[in-house]
Amino acid sequence: MSLLGMVGGLLDAGVRFVVIGGLAMRAHGSAHLTEDLEVCYDPAPDNVERLAGTLADWHAYLRGVEPDLPFVMDARTVRTSPVMTLITDHGAIDLMDEVAGVGAYEAVVAESVETSAQGRRFRALSLPGLIRAKRASARPKDLAQLPEL
Repeated sequence: MSLLGMVGGLLDAGVRFVVIGGLAMRAHGSAHLTEDLEVCYDPAPDNVERLAGTLADWHAYLRGVEPDLPFVMDARTVRTSPVMTLITDHGAIDLMDEVAGVGAYEAVVAESVETSAQGRRFRALSLPGLIRAKRASARPKDLAQLPEL
């Protein structure tokens, strides 16, 4: 499954989220290629249940952690981990309940735009929001992307 396929899977499950990071950059015309889907999700209990259920169906597991360690993908895991980097049957996904430089989910939604790809409509962080987020993270790879943005 492609990154856009993962977006479609989240949409089909009724998950409320905003695409951030590399795919959001692509939505604004960037040439940046990314291999993971980064999303900021609504932390409301009903949404966390749908998100966790979808990720459990995708056999989500912590990325960068040795295999076969005990890990349960459920709503409790999502609620208690504000940032998670996961690998799934469909690819890598990063989850955040807020974005540095932008704020919590409600602020991220307010700083997002509706976009579409492959016939699917979804929300992506706006260009000014991406720039603020990249500056706030201050990671070398994010700062290196600022000139293009």
